[in-house]
Amino acid sequence: MLSVAEPQSQTDSQTVYFRCIAGCSAKHSIFDVIYRCPSCGSLLEVHHEREPLKKRDASQWRQLFDSRVGTTTWPYGSGVWGMREWVIPSLADENIVSMCEGNTNLFWAERLGKQLGVPDLWIKLCGISHTGSFKDLGMTVLVSVVKQMMAQGSSVKAVACASTGDTSAALAAYAAYAGIPAIIFLPAGKVSTAQLIQPVANGAHVLALDTDFDGCMKIVQEVTQDKSIYLANSMNSLRIEGQKTVGIEIAKQFDWEVPDWIVIPVGNLGNISALHKGFQLMMDLGLITRMPRLVAAQAARANPFYESFKTGFKEKISVTAQNTLANAIRIGSPVSYEKAVKAIAETDGIVEQATENELAAAAAHADLTGMFTCPHTGVALAVLTKLIKRGVIKSSDKTVVISTAHGLKFTDFKVGYHESSLEEVTSQYANPAVYLPANADAVKAEIEKRIS
Repeated sequence: MLSVAEPQSQTDSQTVYFRCIAGCSAKHSIFDVIYRCPSCGSLLEVHHEREPLKKRDASQWRQLFDSRVGTTTWPYGSGVWGMREWVIPSLADENIVSMCEGNTNLFWAERLGKQLGVPDLWIKLCGISHTGSFKDLGMTVLVSVVKQMMAQGSSVKAVACASTGDTSAALAAYAAYAGIPAIIFLPAGKVSTAQLIQPVANGAHVLALDTDFDGCMKIVQEVTQDKSIYLANSMNSLRIEGQKTVGIEIAKQFDWEVPDWIVIPVGNLGNISALHKGFQLMMDLGLITRMPRLVAAQAARANPFYESFKTGFKEKISVTAQNTLANAIRIGSPVSYEKAVKAIAETDGIVEQATENELAAAAAHADLTGMFTCPHTGVALAVLTKLIKRGVIKSSDKTVVISTAHGLKFTDFKVGYHESSLEEVTSQYANPAVYLPANADAVKAEIEKRIS
């Protein structure tokens, strides 16, 4: 039976609040139904006042967080809620909706790293989570806050999101666990079967719309103007609070040392914004002394952030996202653009792109060393390969690639690759099954041909 933690101080709600990323002075309660600054329309962020957190020094924070890994004391066994004081400390225990997310493996990709020329290569396997993607980290926070809002008499009756697949799976699962209705807007025909069935199985109200993700996003923003339906996309900065723990976990798993590079596939840009936010908090509290360089990896057929980077971020560029194997990042007008620009600027970061052939080859190459990568991780690995070849990432650099989802969500991609049926892809690593008669001589002949 789980033991329960001590109640959190109610004064925490006065030191953690929404504020405008553009610098407007107003503060807003994290329990208000609000997504943008009322004054200027910019996105909000959850801000933690630093002085109360400095009552513990860096060594005390490290010791506290290290001590909670694997605990059965609720809710600290979660990788997110094990850092509760840095997330949403004022939530009541009974309103935290957690399925032990986080604490995912930081996998030493020794063989792949040696082949690429960076032996100190690590893959953060965020797909080893309840619904199979890093989106669980943000959704545990958002749904927990909604549950507390409803317990306090809020008008919120349901949660809603637009999704390319993984967000909908996470929202549907956590909402089902909490007993909150979920409404899902998906672009019809543009998500994998595995991604589609997850919210269906969890009882969400799934609406497949004849548009792309950006079209779904416009509609969900219109629908959630009704304050009884709460917006769960990453423009809601509660999601970022959970997702920022990825960066903190990485530092913790390296004994509170910082890697030289972190490469992450990006679409709506909430994930790289969250990564930066986690590292900035550790910097401010003295747990680390430098930032990693962040690399945003985009599919070339859905590359607005890359196009903006090429101009020095003079303006936000939007594109009409084209069909891509990396369908979860098929986004042409990313919502968290301003936050992501800050993340790249403050970490001397880079934005790079990968073609369909490059991402498929990188994923297949990684699989041959024991992984099972999703196409989005393939984008990150392809970008990593480019930066190594250009000499930007050096052989001595400690490098982390964020694997955002589990490869089992994208078996159609895997089958298509090994059957050499993917458009614009040359399947150089194809390894299709061989069909033989039930004859020992035929089997022996095939084995000899293959391993001689």
